[in-house]
Amino acid sequence: MKKIQDKVQEIAKIAQACPENLQQSCFEILLKHALSTDKPPTPVGGKRGGLTETEAGEPKGVVEESAKTQEDLSSGNIHLAVRRFLEKNDLSIDHLNELFYKEGDQVLPLYDDLKTTRTSESQVRITLLQCLHNAIRSGKFQTPVDNVRDEATTRKCYDKNNWSNNYTNNAALFDFDKYRKDVKTIGLSEQGKKELADVIKELQ
Repeated sequence: MKKIQDKVQEIAKIAQACPENLQQSCFEILLKHALSTDKPPTPVGGKRGGLTETEAGEPKGVVEESAKTQEDLSSGNIHLAVRRFLEKNDLSIDHLNELFYKEGDQVLPLYDDLKTTRTSESQVRITLLQCLHNAIRSGKFQTPVDNVRDEATTRKCYDKNNWSNNYTNNAALFDFDKYRKDVKTIGLSEQGKKELADVIKELQ
């Protein structure tokens, strides 16, 4: 039993070193292989560190292939509107690469901590960062309200009773004067983009 506990703890540490979106699958793959073969996983280097391979073909392929496709964003990956936003606010692609990475055709978030414990501010920051995320490819600083609500729920900062008020109280950051329940998509105002630039710098 002690041997199994040690092995599980070892695998958990390895999985925690993976990007957040890969941690669970990495843990499951390595644990399944370890229990079936009783061989320890072998760590290998990856661009973002800590990815592992095992001696079994399939687990090695899944994890190693993911490591190969993870890349920093480059100027060619970023919409012109976002490049201009960066220049206007004394930001660079390096700032984006602290928050996002490219995997295959997808741009995925790296950040986890929103650097606030207030639910109202968390709601605003989630909205700002989702708008940036979408703009990287589309050039449009906007995001569906439902996506913000989903992320707020996941982060355990969804305040149903004050949801509308939180947006109305920060209306200057967005493309409405007052938030209404029929609003489906939220875009950023010029002031909102300035606030986004400040958040980007704070999250570095």
